[in-house]
Amino acid sequence: MRISGINIPDNKHLSFGLTAVYGIGPTRAKAILDELKINGTSKPAEMTPEQENAIREKVESFTIEGELKRQVSSDIKRLKDIGSYRGSRHQKRLPARGQRTKTNARTLKGVKKTMGSGRRKLEKT
Repeated sequence: MRISGINIPDNKHLSFGLTAVYGIGPTRAKAILDELKINGTSKPAEMTPEQENAIREKVESFTIEGELKRQVSSDIKRLKDIGSYRGSRHQKRLPARGQRTKTNARTLKGVKKTMGSGRRKLEKT
């Protein structure tokens, strides 16, 4: 099954396979299937063409894939242009929503290597 240029995996349940489309998460996928009265545990290979078309039309009624990516990037660009705090955090490639950065932010710093038990010098006995 193919929706807006994305192949939905045939071996996964529909409720998980629909999340392959950018902009469709688990909650939205379940809501779509509930509204169309389609079982979420069925596989895309078992679908009838009418069901496939109904899912395709419903999914494409949302802002998804390229259009959503453009919208998100323009929102971030707008924040940078107006000089907001969140825009400055995006420019510095740091967390923008109040997360702790002293120990947890490894976006820009990279992974911290610790001296574990495997790195200690072996003592001669």
